[in-house]
Amino acid sequence: MDSKLTLKLEQSVIEKAKIYAKAKKISVSKLIENYLQHITERPSDKKEEITPTVKSLSGIIKLPKKYDSKKEYADFLNRKYK
Repeated sequence: MDSKLTLKLEQSVIEKAKIYAKAKKISVSKLIENYLQHITERPSDKKEEITPTVKSLSGIIKLPKKYDSKKEYADFLNRKYK
């Protein structure tokens, strides 16, 4: 069942949405509906397939038990921008 929804948006956003929707040959209402549907899907609804290449790489690197990825990344950025 369809229901009416009133939104208050910046005029420039509305104009851009109309141009985008026209290019995609859909209504702005359908565009918003698709967006809201997408962001409200439960994670279990999304089934992303893992490619064979990614599966073959799984477990290829052995990390130390006390590996801190955030610290490693911060160190990398410090070295990069030094």
